[in-house]
Amino acid sequence: MRTALVSLVLTTLLAGVPLADAVAWTRHGSSSGPHGSSSVDASGSCADRSCSRSVTRTGPAGQTSTHQGEAGCADGSCSGSSTTTGPRGATRTRSGSVSR
Repeated sequence: MRTALVSLVLTTLLAGVPLADAVAWTRHGSSSGPHGSSSVDASGSCADRSCSRSVTRTGPAGQTSTHQGEAGCADGSCSGSSTTTGPRGATRTRSGSVSR
């Protein structure tokens, strides 16, 4: 998780996107196969030195899982957390931080 959080923040910084400016995005993908169709819907935004994202996946049987995550940096320290809820309702929460 720590690697993903650092990667998200560093990618945003290295891309030259000023974190003080709001940046938002959305993505949708779908596929069909012999067992049915599945889809992924994702969205995210960055503003004021923090970023968040939300992902919903729907499988061929209609089962849905969600992922919510956020990361931010201030005063030489970056931290983030995420929560994933699986199709049967089990929830996993993760958090991490890095400092210079």
